Amino acid sequence: MSSTRSGSPLHRGRRIRNGAAAALAAAAVLVTSACSGAAPDKDADRATAYKITDKTPAAAGNVDSFTWSVYAEPTTIDYAYSFDFPPNQILANVCESLLRWNPDLTTSPGLAASYANPTPTTWVYQIRPGVHFHDGTVLTADDVVASLSRNLDPGTGSVWANQYKNVKSIDKTGPMEVTVTLTKPDSTFNKYLAASPGTVESAATLAKSGKDYGNPQTGVNCTGPFSFASWTSGQSLTLKRFDGYWNQELKAKSGEVKFVFLADATTRVNAFQSGEVDGGWMVPPNAYAQLGSTEAGKLYFGRNTTVADEVVANLKGPLGNPKVRQALLMAIDRKGIVKAGAGGVGEVSDSLVTDNLWADAPPATREALVKDLPKYPYDPAKAKALAAEAGVNGQEVVIATSPLDSQTTIITQAVAQAATAIGLKPRIDSLSAEKYTTLFTDPAAREGIDLFLTFWYTSITDPLDMFASLETGAFSNYGNWSDPAFDAAVEKAVGAYDPAGHAAANAEAQKIASRELPWLPLYTLPVSVFMGKKITGVQPSIAYLYYPWAAEIGAKG
Repeated sequence: MSSTRSGSPLHRGRRIRNGAAAALAAAAVLVTSACSGAAPDKDADRATAYKITDKTPAAAGNVDSFTWSVYAEPTTIDYAYSFDFPPNQILANVCESLLRWNPDLTTSPGLAASYANPTPTTWVYQIRPGVHFHDGTVLTADDVVASLSRNLDPGTGSVWANQYKNVKSIDKTGPMEVTVTLTKPDSTFNKYLAASPGTVESAATLAKSGKDYGNPQTGVNCTGPFSFASWTSGQSLTLKRFDGYWNQELKAKSGEVKFVFLADATTRVNAFQSGEVDGGWMVPPNAYAQLGSTEAGKLYFGRNTTVADEVVANLKGPLGNPKVRQALLMAIDRKGIVKAGAGGVGEVSDSLVTDNLWADAPPATREALVKDLPKYPYDPAKAKALAAEAGVNGQEVVIATSPLDSQTTIITQAVAQAATAIGLKPRIDSLSAEKYTTLFTDPAAREGIDLFLTFWYTSITDPLDMFASLETGAFSNYGNWSDPAFDAAVEKAVGAYDPAGHAAANAEAQKIASRELPWLPLYTLPVSVFMGKKITGVQPSIAYLYYPWAAEIGAKG
């Protein structure tokens, strides 16, 4: 793998096979009901009354331990291969980066106590003194150089190699100083050091563990508030509080966290209700109403950078014509999807990025974003006419899906209905969770597939994280879409450090992407998290993939 980005290969999981057919049938009913204006689903309506919570009530004290559900078992916790929800939500508490992505989506110093950008192509990091790894050894500049350099090594095959594409060298320039030299200005490189690309591990551990690094037997040896304790394959992974942690403000309030792997969505919800587990991120949307009123705990929603998208994987078929892509998006009842598939929690989006990524843009740019963004209101009749104008006449399109959860199934059914409405002949290809994941990593797996779903988040507070994924030749440009004007806008944004110029270039990229639709944006959705009645303190935010959220969880008063 030459490069990739911080994407979400969807909600991976292993649903009970016998339930798949029933789920598909139920989903079809739900979408039809929502689209036809039939009697509203009472639970869905109740769930729409959601609010964003910045922080849950602070912990009143410590707890011995708590148990947390994860929808899939990681294949590794090596940061070089961690770009998905399961490994990252665990690693966020164990390994730290040079910078930190905070729950309010700002960035602050982490293992780098300070940093400077003396020239457009030079970043200098002062390494924080007095930090210990979990084995007791002290953090040095050598550890930083070894950790970051893995992303440059083709032998490692880091999934974060693309974020290092403009890096010329990584050098120790003082006892506690590291200098990164770029081949050209790169406005996002420093931001990525608050995510997995900036992870720091003990150089000695990397050398000793070799290819076993991050596996269930070896684990990792980092500097976070929790240390790796054990990993029972197929069942659970346990972390223990690190008493030598340098940051007293984020010293863990729990002595232990046990992550249990619960692939089935119904099993997770039942475990919340029974108290078998104390909490979990990514609550199944069809349980929002149920968990929103249970006495077993509380459901929260938080800041997110995620957009549900249909990825156009084949531009040689009927979807190669942008008019057909526009017609398909206009024919998808996205409000119906949000209501029936997302528990009423979400907002229809015509952009591939969320509004909070534009926080640094000048007001004039933000006003222009709204004005210039192409709109695709639900209009099946207009969509059908546009498709006919483009020559659509019964061509087949293959929509890949996997019986992962009801949300995924409902979206797939809605997209298939829309394809039919504009004159295409949709065929749904249901893949196992494992095969579905390969759509994001293996071009051969995408052969014969026209569309597939993703919940795509950004790992930094910058729209460029998304748009750079669609640049010509980018690893995540799954349909091999190419637009010279779009590429020029992306490269201009990459080279622009000043907020106004950076935002303007990003805005131009967004306008082109929203017009050409290499991916079809469906809706934005908040982060969801459930916590049982004995614990509190977490800050609901997509930053949980890089921020040590579990350290803040303690006992309720």
